Amino acid sequence: MKKIILPIAIAACALAAQFAPAAPPPEVKEIMSKPLTGTPGKEGLVLMVTYPPGSADEIHRHDAHAFVYVLEGSIVMQLRGAEPVTVNAGEGFYEGPNDVHIVGRSASDSKPAKFRRVSGEKPGCSSIHSDQVTQVAFLSGPRWAKQEIQT
Repeated sequence: MKKIILPIAIAACALAAQFAPAAPPPEVKEIMSKPLTGTPGKEGLVLMVTYPPGSADEIHRHDAHAFVYVLEGSIVMQLRGAEPVTVNAGEGFYEGPNDVHIVGRSASDSKPAKFRRVSGEKPGCSSIHSDQVTQVAFLSGPRWAKQEIQT
């Protein structure tokens, strides 16, 4: 009898995981964008990002200097080659134009987190997600070869 219960329990857990609701995606709202007249081809961009509980970003990079300031809750951020960092309300985080952002998520499974992101970047190019980075690496030549994201 015990030999039958264990495989059934394992199968039930596997099925439950498949049908568990996916975490909601981050909510991104553009607050403001403005051409940077002293820097041709770039715009200043201010975003409000809310990570619902359990929410997380895809692996991505920004072709920009991005400054994050946490307004509510806590977030976990990690750049390729660095340790994860928990950023609390009132604290900030920076990622550069060559950084690959491998972790971006709410630090809580029960409370949302809200932050502002300020950057200067090419208009319409807020982020490049993992499925696009390989293509960018290929098109941009050897300079980006090391930025290719492995998923």
